[in-house]
Amino acid sequence: MLKARFKPEETDRLAKGLAALGFSPNAWTLLSLFPALAGMAALIYGRLAWGLFLFSLSAFIDIVDGTVARVTGQASIKGAFIDGVVDRYVELLLYLGLLLYLGRGDFFGLPREIWFMLLFFGSLMTTFVRAYADHRGLVKGEAELKRMGGLLERFERLMLLYAGMLLGLFNTEWMMAVIAITALLANLTALQRIVFAIRHAE
Repeated sequence: MLKARFKPEETDRLAKGLAALGFSPNAWTLLSLFPALAGMAALIYGRLAWGLFLFSLSAFIDIVDGTVARVTGQASIKGAFIDGVVDRYVELLLYLGLLLYLGRGDFFGLPREIWFMLLFFGSLMTTFVRAYADHRGLVKGEAELKRMGGLLERFERLMLLYAGMLLGLFNTEWMMAVIAITALLANLTALQRIVFAIRHAE
């Protein structure tokens, strides 16, 4: 998750200030959906800069919720579950928004819709493989699950797409190139995790 990439000292001071607003960590998590929805709407109406800003705001809130939970002593398994579910919906809104912004067309011999399907599938499989390896007992323990890693976890995936959106302000083909690269790397990451789980089981 995004928040896992930041050191506690970098966000605790801000989180303590935001915690004073009285929102629970789960409320912060759900709040991240609203700028994501607005970001998708901005992309649908052709406002790429606004879309980038709003999805970046959603990502910032995603960092805040877990940090608020930690500094206020409200971290919970239920909260982590809600956070993970909301993260997936935010990604879906981003992918739909970008697809509708770009519209029909081809890139590198394939329809844009195919690239987005690969991106969405790779993103889901990256998460699914780790969860299923845990469910089936192939990989046990939080430390071992974290070792699955891979080239492109959620943080890197989103940062690449946001960089692509920034490039898209100048040339949409550059943005599409970043989307295609992200799609390929996401699926490669899922394959890396599959191999890790199988080798770990042996």
